[in-house]
Amino acid sequence: MSECGLKHLDGREYYCAMELTLQIIGGKWKPLIIHHLGQQGTLRFNELRRTMPTITQKMLTQQLRELETDGIVHREVYPQVPPKVEYSLTALGRTVTPVISRLCEWGSMYEAERLAEKQNEAAQHSADKKSAA
Repeated sequence: MSECGLKHLDGREYYCAMELTLQIIGGKWKPLIIHHLGQQGTLRFNELRRTMPTITQKMLTQQLRELETDGIVHREVYPQVPPKVEYSLTALGRTVTPVISRLCEWGSMYEAERLAEKQNEAAQHSADKKSAA
């Protein structure tokens, strides 16, 4: 683990590696973009947008640009009409996919745990009603 003191890299200020990591891949959309590109490979803009129906075109464009600037996503522009642009993970971007996959697994575990709790609460509530009657 590295020492936590003020550091500067690529125009960013951060105190520890975790803070830097969250600046690069944190937020609502970046992990999803990385996840979909990691799972599905190269995608065109609209294909990627369809995987995240609630993201706006402007936000997807912004997040892709940031990920490209940070070396996580590669943007390939084909010189044709109409223009064709494809997005894929760089070698550096592929190194973060195991972390994103673990977050996805944790989300599935959390969902299952919470649903089981709610089912148990509903069953207990139903049993309490029957015994009170």
